[in-house]
Amino acid sequence: MKIGLLSDTHGYFDSKLNIFFSEVQQIWHAGDLGNIEVYESLSKIAQVRLVFGNIDSNAIRQISKEFLMIEQGQTKVLMTHIAGSFQNYNPKVRELIQIHQPNVLVCGHSHILKIAFDKKFNLLYINPGAYGLQGIHKHRTALRFNINQSGLSDMEILELPKKKIDSSHTQTDDTKI
Repeated sequence: MKIGLLSDTHGYFDSKLNIFFSEVQQIWHAGDLGNIEVYESLSKIAQVRLVFGNIDSNAIRQISKEFLMIEQGQTKVLMTHIAGSFQNYNPKVRELIQIHQPNVLVCGHSHILKIAFDKKFNLLYINPGAYGLQGIHKHRTALRFNINQSGLSDMEILELPKKKIDSSHTQTDDTKI
């Protein structure tokens, strides 16, 4: 199964996601969706699985969870928005890792793209960075990969410059990828 992964859209969606995610069967969003319109746009591409983030409204929280366990064969993925820093996870995430023993931890919140194997907890740590326009990141990022019985493969990164909001507070969309 091909998966698209992103986080921290903060209410921003552009046509590049339609292209990058065109062949995925599911899109995972690791929190701070920002608004229902982003969810609806992503849902037109593929099935969306999401966790809510700290900026998400009650409407978004009604269609999501704080933590999500996803199983594909022997691959178990724990997804949440705020996990804590790499190898220094918050107590709730450590407890969930101990209970569910996932192979992969997906989180957002930091706006920093990071993919690393965590030897301490024996799992692959994935933070897709941020795709939205707000925050400290310099580039907008999203991921896509295959997930099957034995794990993840063929990880690809979409990295685009972070756009500026013009003086009239409208967002522009360029169409090059």
